[in-house]
Amino acid sequence: MSTTSDLFENLSDDDELWLADIETRTINLEQELSAWRQARQRALGDEDYGPDEELLADHQVPPDEAIRPAADRTDRAHRERPASSPRSATSYPAGVGEPLAARRQRQADARTRTLINKGRSSARKPRRSRGRTLTLGLVLLGLIITAVTVLVLRPSASWPASVATVQGEITTACQNPDVVSEPDQVNFACTKDTSQILWVFSLMTSGDNPVFSDAKSGREGLEPITPAQGGEVAWSLNLHHPYNPLNPIDSLEVAARAINDIIGGATITGTNGKLTVQPGLESNPNNCARYTGSSALIARAGFPDVCAQPVTAGAGQAALVADVYQQWLLGAPSTAAQAASVLFENASNPGNPMVQAILKTLPGSSG
Repeated sequence: MSTTSDLFENLSDDDELWLADIETRTINLEQELSAWRQARQRALGDEDYGPDEELLADHQVPPDEAIRPAADRTDRAHRERPASSPRSATSYPAGVGEPLAARRQRQADARTRTLINKGRSSARKPRRSRGRTLTLGLVLLGLIITAVTVLVLRPSASWPASVATVQGEITTACQNPDVVSEPDQVNFACTKDTSQILWVFSLMTSGDNPVFSDAKSGREGLEPITPAQGGEVAWSLNLHHPYNPLNPIDSLEVAARAINDIIGGATITGTNGKLTVQPGLESNPNNCARYTGSSALIARAGFPDVCAQPVTAGAGQAALVADVYQQWLLGAPSTAAQAASVLFENASNPGNPMVQAILKTLPGSSG
């Protein structure tokens, strides 16, 4: 009985393990192929089998191999076995691809992982959902409505409520045709675009209070005219009753005639029965240059001189109002005359900062 060397025993063990591994892999391959064929038949049809079947055909044992002696096959297996350990070999024979369905599934899984980790490069940013867009739109609309409501309902600057009352009384007072100056027919006080001079002066001197009374000057009513002065003017207005300074209509009629006479002058009959011509502000060529831009005058015998050009410019009218105020309210400071001019110019803009500052200093003001 011969003794087997250690080298032969190790070689035999390796051969047995290698052959057993080949048999195991063959069985596994057959099972994989069977499962792969069933999956392919369900998914893609029989045409997908071709490529891998050809690869398998290349690895089938040739017919003459089957009839070779087992020893030859063993020797060939020794020569062709892989250098690495059979346990570390791949699960599929070399040259034979894994099932197509398995490869596709693996590729799909790889794409899914890429999309999850990096996202699709050509994809657009996700749009807001319809509900979120609608919510944002409603919120924005609500903010706009709130802002508009605040702007509309916010208390805005306005003239004192008494101004509207006096404006209505001016409309009635100016219906008297005798408020124009005589004989030049100047009617600055009741013309539509300049009649605010009446309520501005009333606001400046009495706070639009028809029963205003100043014990120091003796002045009563809306306008800065003493009862004696008002009585002298009233006779030319054909009033239906004696002049009453506490009656707002009477007071405004007298004020309108007085303002027009201050501007256009007047021709009156003196105590000796002769006509006396009293010049007005427009009788001065320098004043006309300030009011109209031209110093030209219209001069007629028995009439006061007046500016050849009408006083229509805003700056010229404002200068005229300031001059009238100082002649009407004798001793009034230039600052008060300028304040009257500012109120006149901003009759439609009570929110003007200068207007608001002036209103706080007027009679009856809470400021």
